[in-house]
Amino acid sequence: MNQTIDSTFVATMAGGPQIVTFALDNLLQRGEVIQEVIVVHLSPQADPLTGQALAKLAAEFPDDRYAGHPCRLRFFPIRRGTEKLDDIRDEAEANAAWSAIHELVASLKAQGRRLHICIAGGRRMLALLTLSAAMLHFDHNDRLWHMYTPAEFIERSRDGAIMHARPEDGVRLIQVPMAPWGAYFPALRALAQATPEQAIAVRTRWLDQAEQARCRAVVEQLTPRQLDVLRAFATGRNPQEVAESLCISLKTVDSHKTVILGECRNAWSVPEDAWLDYHFLRDKFGLFFAGTA
Repeated sequence: MNQTIDSTFVATMAGGPQIVTFALDNLLQRGEVIQEVIVVHLSPQADPLTGQALAKLAAEFPDDRYAGHPCRLRFFPIRRGTEKLDDIRDEAEANAAWSAIHELVASLKAQGRRLHICIAGGRRMLALLTLSAAMLHFDHNDRLWHMYTPAEFIERSRDGAIMHARPEDGVRLIQVPMAPWGAYFPALRALAQATPEQAIAVRTRWLDQAEQARCRAVVEQLTPRQLDVLRAFATGRNPQEVAESLCISLKTVDSHKTVILGECRNAWSVPEDAWLDYHFLRDKFGLFFAGTA
């Protein structure tokens, strides 16, 4: 991994400060160099455990050092205007949290930082909004993480009772598979100032365009008769029904289907050992043909 770029670790958190230290310890063990830790959280006004967790975590970073190395800790409370949010109860508060998290991630990337973000702690809505920000702003050097903690150790470490896990405790980070859409389509990053509804609509439109392009790539490679077979499968027919509707043999349908699915493997980059059948054709081409009819 590239350690020459300044790295920032961002974590969502509520009443469990050990989530942050468990993840940070794991990253350091992997050889990552983390200069800054940012904890995204809601106001502790409605949850005293959050306040206790913040204080306990701060004690782990005396004089801006962690485990003997320079590392700054910064708290990032979610705000709506000047008001700190103590929960996300409706769409207005979700919009405010969306804007705050996107601005944070965008500003860190503007500084040229490599990001590690852990979404294992805090409200589920915070994790979802942070995932959305990562999809827009991440590049291929950034990493999104979740954490696996055995159930028995969760109970023993709850509320920061244990702040550092041993190897035998079984705690480990799991990289979350995700596509950094902003890296592929830079225009999407302008959505950082949009509402969640606007961003979802535009992102869906981009994805729809990508799917349509794959469908067109397949269609352009087919003969007229293969295209007839594809259209029949797209309506939800099974192979026997396709044969009957086109007045051809089942063997001929299967021959055309093999060619069509081969083109689909190329268009969607499906591995050879992955199973594809006529249901794939219905799922991918049903709306495509409906929209071009």
